[in-house]
Amino acid sequence: MIRHIVCFKMKEGCSAQEARQMLLSMRGREETALAVEAGVDALHSARSYDLVLIVTLADFAALERYQTQGYHAHTVKPYMHAVTDTAKSVSVDFEVDAP
Repeated sequence: MIRHIVCFKMKEGCSAQEARQMLLSMRGREETALAVEAGVDALHSARSYDLVLIVTLADFAALERYQTQGYHAHTVKPYMHAVTDTAKSVSVDFEVDAP
């Protein structure tokens, strides 16, 4: 399995809570996503990001489809690009070790 994690910085005046709801809307709509979690930062420290997304996918092929097709690519991604500072967002994608 693959874990896809993205940390977002919101644009001035945009709501992290509303963006979280958009990310969570992928549950049941994005067929490549086995699990979707999203959370708003609670500490607001100098090094904090505003919002995090954690998606679990079956494999790297599913990650590629997630990035380029379906609900995430056509609905969620454009919304997130409109409300977040993409130059300050970071991501990591890694294989999850089998138990």
